[in-house]
Amino acid sequence: MSAVFYLTTPIYYMNGEPHIGHTYATVVADTLARYHRLCGERTFLLTGSDEHGEKVLEAAAERGVPPQEITDHYSAIFRSTWDELGLHYDRFIRTTEPAHRQVVQGILQTLFDRGQIYFQEYGGNYCVGCERFLTERDLVDGLCRDHERAPEHRTESNYFFKMTEHFEWLVGHFEEHPDFVRPERYRNEALAMLRDESGLGDLCISRPKSRLHWGIELPFDADYVCYVWFDALVNYLTGAGYPDGEEFPEFWSECQHVIGKDILKPHAIFWPTMLHALGVEPPRHLNVHGFWNVDDRKVSKSLGNMVAPLIMRDRYGFDAFRYYLMRDMVFGLDASFSEEALVARVNADLANNLGNLVSRTLNMTERFTEGRVPEPGPGDEPERAVESALAQAVAEVDRRVREMALHRALEAILRAVDAANRYLEQREPWKAAKDPERAGGVATTLYTCCEALRITALLLSPFLPEKSAEILARLGLEGALKGARLPADASWGRIPVGSPTSVGKPLFPRIESEEQPA
Repeated sequence: MSAVFYLTTPIYYMNGEPHIGHTYATVVADTLARYHRLCGERTFLLTGSDEHGEKVLEAAAERGVPPQEITDHYSAIFRSTWDELGLHYDRFIRTTEPAHRQVVQGILQTLFDRGQIYFQEYGGNYCVGCERFLTERDLVDGLCRDHERAPEHRTESNYFFKMTEHFEWLVGHFEEHPDFVRPERYRNEALAMLRDESGLGDLCISRPKSRLHWGIELPFDADYVCYVWFDALVNYLTGAGYPDGEEFPEFWSECQHVIGKDILKPHAIFWPTMLHALGVEPPRHLNVHGFWNVDDRKVSKSLGNMVAPLIMRDRYGFDAFRYYLMRDMVFGLDASFSEEALVARVNADLANNLGNLVSRTLNMTERFTEGRVPEPGPGDEPERAVESALAQAVAEVDRRVREMALHRALEAILRAVDAANRYLEQREPWKAAKDPERAGGVATTLYTCCEALRITALLLSPFLPEKSAEILARLGLEGALKGARLPADASWGRIPVGSPTSVGKPLFPRIESEEQPA
């Protein structure tokens, strides 16, 4: 385990408001950052806004305002949305920041001086949505596969980065580091791009100001601005303090990106070759997720099928929504969003399972042990089974989180909750309390359930931060997450005897059928 963890989301394009796709990537990153902090790793999470390029100009033209006004507007919305939802980040970067512009221009000048950039005329099919030239493999029935719009044929003179000079090195890097891009399907896809001689050439890294003035000016030619993807990718360096930040070398050595599959090519091909030309090591992992689909179509602003995170928060609670996002999407694969599926998942896992364990345990602690965690007696096989289930969950959650199988980590936690619920049914403290021969074991039963809840809340805290903190508060452990560490604090037997408990309202009220959307 590393002492540091540097994680980035994509920086989101500033021509619309946040939707489920943006939210999923940010929730995943927030969860990973929380988990690594819980493990004692010094963690830095970067997110932000991608503010240059043609799509911003299109949005500005539609509204009749300057492009900076558009980016200021949407950047503020993204930032306030993440803040409202409790999604924590260490830096929110904007590509219009002077510090970022300085880094981009410094890198462009360095590559130009090294002979890695040249000038020539070029023609091809250009997608405004992707802000790049497309190859045949990017098209479906003549349309861009991501934006479902026909590309424009453009011919113009531009500056190019000698990307193909680094392909041999990049293939070798893929072979030497098989988990560089994960899941494996995207590694294979990136390798196929590299080995398709007709598919990739050198990278056009400029746009003439005569056509596009909104961008970072090239330091060696004032008539051109930097290609938005070149500019955007550099944010990961800027955010970590490149080139001379004291912590940059340590954090960059443990860098991981979280991205959607639609931006695989820029991240798996453009980005590592840019870094290689610059003399900087590529990130440790490129973690690629699939699409959230509505009616079998990718969620996007251009397709008009967005799912707004604040609406979902207001309707179901954000912890419930983020649980659904992580539990129902296998990282790397596509998933279909529906409110019916969300309601079913929340009711089954959170209301009936976790919420039921919380309610029954605390109600019986209130009733039979005066609302305090009781002193346990000697445990037997059933108690050892619950302890073992929690220990297995601790180990599996760590393995699953680090391999980006977040849905499996949640499954492991819910299996432990299942074990505690089965144990409660087996011990029947509501009956045992009335039986003189069994009454003495009630304290042990309730201690075991309280301790199971404590460890469960600790494991769930990166996934469900609000509700986990609430469980701990009801166990008399308010603030216990501050300074908590895995795996040490998930060891059995750490809940203080005599800790005051409180029942409270249902943790996850069951969503009844009449409340479900039509």
